Amino acid sequence: MATDSGAARILVVEDEPDLVTMLRYNLEREDFMVDTAADGEEGLLLVKERPPDLVLLDWMVPLVSGIEVCRQLRRNPETRDVPIIMLTARGEEGDRVRGLGAGADDYVTKPFSPRELIARIHAVLRRARPALEADTLSFADLTMDLATHRVYRGGEAIELRPVEFRLLRFFLEHPGRVFSREQLLDAVWRDDAFIEPRTVDVHIRRLRKALNRESCRGDVIRTVRSAGYALEPENA
Repeated sequence: MATDSGAARILVVEDEPDLVTMLRYNLEREDFMVDTAADGEEGLLLVKERPPDLVLLDWMVPLVSGIEVCRQLRRNPETRDVPIIMLTARGEEGDRVRGLGAGADDYVTKPFSPRELIARIHAVLRRARPALEADTLSFADLTMDLATHRVYRGGEAIELRPVEFRLLRFFLEHPGRVFSREQLLDAVWRDDAFIEPRTVDVHIRRLRKALNRESCRGDVIRTVRSAGYALEPENA
């Protein structure tokens, strides 16, 4: 069953194909977006290309070990706050201590139940990224009620089409971050291969028009030349 954390992107770094298939199936059932990497080197590249909200990281992946991937993510200022759950067949206390000492937020020993893993993911996201697990998202004078799918600005109800609602939700979950058109397409439209990057501009204009229909309101969506868009107050 889908949950309100469905906008979260999970990167699975795991080299066992059957386990990857099982993880993808169960995560997508929860409406998470899922990227996969079969080795640590590919995992590090994907973190840069499509920043995840959480990494499921196997201890024994090829090329760059899981423990080293964890250390590198923690040393990089851009990725040091990304939640990491280690997946491993190692069950001894010393190995768990090493994984947590390298910066992992949690540690799950194989074999594990999908339900337990999903619960762990939600728990880590609640601690690390409360917006992804919240029932209400707020920024400046904007409020989004995820239970009723209503949006308010300065207490006044704002009518949004489904795409603009998803677009605004994504911005509210990542305030201040600049996203390219391609990143927004991937996050909001997901796997629709028939959508052109310029389509993002059309929906940004519609979203701005809906949010800024009162002349006294400042624009909360900033255009960053040659980079993309960000949710940020006009005078920031």
